[in-house]
Amino acid sequence: MGDSLNQQVGILTRREIEARILKPLLAKLETEVGPARAYELLAEVIEDMARGDGADMATAVAGRDLEAFASAWEPWFRGGALTIEEHALSQDRWRFDVTRCRYAELYRELGLADVGSLLSCNRDAALIEGFSSEVVLERTQTLMEGATHCDFHYRRRDSDPE
Repeated sequence: MGDSLNQQVGILTRREIEARILKPLLAKLETEVGPARAYELLAEVIEDMARGDGADMATAVAGRDLEAFASAWEPWFRGGALTIEEHALSQDRWRFDVTRCRYAELYRELGLADVGSLLSCNRDAALIEGFSSEVVLERTQTLMEGATHCDFHYRRRDSDPE
């Protein structure tokens, strides 16, 4: 059976459910194996899941270009979860800034700000890896880490960086 939860509830709600389970599990892991190893394990699992989600997206949409990728992002935006300023969208490039991130706000509210990047931001590069090996994500900053915005720049590997 495929995973349809993203379509049913949206990503923000899904991340809240996951975070409420992960918080006590992570605390237990930190005690058992130490914080560094616990974070390492968490990052590995989440990035593997994101690659799988990207592969599922590629199957669900027509094509592996960035317009197709962008067309599948409604569950991430649902309910105002992300406020963005889009700068470019084509088959070869998708550039946008996130000016409000309710994911970051959620992790702060739940007392998980220190691992918010692991739980959310680190998924982005792995997601595109699963979607297409021909595309990379370039990002220099995130709201989760205290910046004024997140700067997303997805581009085909063979295109010129801007």
